[in-house]
Amino acid sequence: MDFDIVALSRLQFALTALYHFIFVPLTIGLSVILAIMETVYVMTNRPIWRDMTKFWGVLFGINFAMGVATGIVMEFQFGMNWSYYSHYVGDIFGAPLAIEGLMAFFLEATFVGLFFFGWDKLSKRGHLVTTWLVAIGSNFSALWILIANGWMQNPVGAAFNPQTMRMEVTDFGAVLTNPVAQAKFVHTVSAGYTAAAIFVLGISAWYLLKGRHVQLAKRSMTVAASFGLAATLSVVVLGDESGYLSSEHQKMKLAAIEAMWTTEPAPAAFTAIGFPDEKARETHYAVHIPMVMGLIGTRSLTTEIPGIEQLVDRSELLIQDGIKAYDALQTIRSVAPGSPVPQDAKDVFESKGQSMGYALLLKRYVDDPRQATPEQIRKAALDTVPPVAPLFWSFRVMVGLGMFFILLTATFFILSTRRTLDKHRWLLKLAVFAIPLPWVAIEAGWIVAEVGRQPWVIEGVLPTAVAVSNLGASTLLITIAGFAAIYTVLLMIEMKLMLKAIRKGPEETPPASVPAAAAIHTQRA
Repeated sequence: MDFDIVALSRLQFALTALYHFIFVPLTIGLSVILAIMETVYVMTNRPIWRDMTKFWGVLFGINFAMGVATGIVMEFQFGMNWSYYSHYVGDIFGAPLAIEGLMAFFLEATFVGLFFFGWDKLSKRGHLVTTWLVAIGSNFSALWILIANGWMQNPVGAAFNPQTMRMEVTDFGAVLTNPVAQAKFVHTVSAGYTAAAIFVLGISAWYLLKGRHVQLAKRSMTVAASFGLAATLSVVVLGDESGYLSSEHQKMKLAAIEAMWTTEPAPAAFTAIGFPDEKARETHYAVHIPMVMGLIGTRSLTTEIPGIEQLVDRSELLIQDGIKAYDALQTIRSVAPGSPVPQDAKDVFESKGQSMGYALLLKRYVDDPRQATPEQIRKAALDTVPPVAPLFWSFRVMVGLGMFFILLTATFFILSTRRTLDKHRWLLKLAVFAIPLPWVAIEAGWIVAEVGRQPWVIEGVLPTAVAVSNLGASTLLITIAGFAAIYTVLLMIEMKLMLKAIRKGPEETPPASVPAAAAIHTQRA
């Protein structure tokens, strides 16, 4: 990769996003687990469930604080590093972010305080409502962020205004009900639920291995296994939906994930493993599973999935149409105010305008796309192919770990029904070692979603290379180093605080029959 302004801007945003996304899934998932545990406490009035809610709530609070600290920076980056992007689509992209801040983040942040400080000030049911509002706020926050991100993947409900040179909302309802955004939301939230379930499962397994807080750990494992099994199964189902939508709206991403260089007869096979060679345009030592990709991508046995080479040829035609639209746009903008716009220019722009983003791909090679040579058009068409090898392997790491999580949670779910959670020490050790794996799968999924969209910051509308601010390389390098250092320190602080809280363990309520002096001694111990 050439470290130009575009590459450095992408690297900075990727760095901050990957760090931030370490904290987000656990916040989303733990908030719901806390609500489930406290619901059981209110229903049964058994103090151990209150102790569980308080203990896992401490870990939730640490993670929530770090998520807020790392997330604020990202929104400022849209104005600093991606100023033309903000100008071009700010009317659309900014609305979900504003709603997220007002409707979701403030809701979540307000009730987080009541969750921690309201145990002795609110009634049981009042505190339970608070906990559920924290969970709802966490999930609503993800919803609005992913509506914004889903629009970048599938820009619906908007149109380009030649007079303002900006994208403007034409149907906000279409933006909200964007099928890509809805699929991304439920898939991402389910992944967060999975991460939290494995987190609770692993820490509880550690307590069982150490012989500490056994009853609390067993109950926590039961909740985590049940909740986690449902979450992991839903991740698979919803991931299938995302694959199907990609075949409709992001065909090149799907072809790159599969390293499908040429169109195969329907139904296409799924490549279980192989070694993509981008120079040779082939996948070495590929192991294929017949018909699976066709069923995932098209849900039929007769519909073809286009290969990379055919999609490049299609992009070349779209670039040529985009050049015509760009030329018509310049004609429209050259007309003096009050003068009539030539009808032929209006007709061309209306018929070809949806392809104008492809003409902007030529900005890497020539200032005026109308002056592009056939060679430059071909280069721009080849640019529509995202990095194949990273996508290919990231997707398979994500899917492989997803299958492992299903087996792990299903195993502990069965053990919980048989009341033998602590019978197999090797399974408990496996659960402990599995704690970081959901984050590996989640970050791999982020790479699939965002790297797979390249070279577009908005699919088919605005190339990433056009969206950046005019910053100096030294400025970007300094801020990248600064962000990396600060975020690493924050991550280390979180890990230290988490480990300290885990080693300390929950403060368990003493049995009612214990005398007061002994109860005080137990609490201090």
